Amino acid sequence: VTGGSSGIGKCIAIECYKQGAFITLIARDENKLLQTKKEIEKYSVNDKQVVLCISVDVSKDYEQVENVLKQAQEKLGPVDMLVNCAGTSVTGKFEDIQVNSFERLMAVNYLGSVYPSRAVIATMKERRMGRIVFVSSQAGQLGLFGYTAYSPTKFALRGLAEALQMEVCVQYQTDIGVFLLKPLETKLISETSSVCQAEQVARVIVKDAIQGNFNSSVGSDGYMLSILTSGMSPVTSITEGLQQVVCMGIFRIVGLFYLGSFDSIVRRCMMQREKSESADKNE
Repeated sequence: VTGGSSGIGKCIAIECYKQGAFITLIARDENKLLQTKKEIEKYSVNDKQVVLCISVDVSKDYEQVENVLKQAQEKLGPVDMLVNCAGTSVTGKFEDIQVNSFERLMAVNYLGSVYPSRAVIATMKERRMGRIVFVSSQAGQLGLFGYTAYSPTKFALRGLAEALQMEVCVQYQTDIGVFLLKPLETKLISETSSVCQAEQVARVIVKDAIQGNFNSSVGSDGYMLSILTSGMSPVTSITEGLQQVVCMGIFRIVGLFYLGSFDSIVRRCMMQREKSESADKNE
């Protein structure tokens, strides 16, 4: 689990550990990793389980990422499921965000998932089995005000997941699953929808990954967005495809109301800033 020392990544690690898995936690902060390791070990179901900690930046040096994952596999065996959960966010208006922030977010949120996936895919193909999970966001399904640096990195993950799923599942006819998970995350969406706890998100992610579902969403809003943005995404079953066809039109109408609400929020904020600036000038 990359980004496994906190948040959703830690909760996913705990959920898998509860089911008897051997866990490798990957993050930059070694102290947080060790604290998380102790917390996870409380949920062991047998004496053989192991939690391995690796301190590395998954977005900087591919060879380093490849080496540490190779070492992890030598200690614990081949990777059955890789969960790409490392990520960060910067909010602000497009022209106010520093250019290097765009570069950093693309490195962490996108390349930080590419490198670990690239490092384990060969072994998965050899074994003809495995799971690769990309943890995305609702901001990876629609562009949101203030997320010009963040949203594109999550959109990129979707393209990667779809292309990789077709490559490994169709070309090689293997039991390798690629999954795109979209936990409820952005503040703007959260204000108009139900907020999901990290533990709940982790349970859904692990369950859907094990079952082999390509798209996995949390909450009613997440489900609606999954339908609306399904496009040419693969389906797990005929039932899922029929649900997308039937619900698409209805959800599009609902989505237009959501977009109107978001536009209204942006306009109100702009008017408030203008009033505030005008008041300051008069003083």
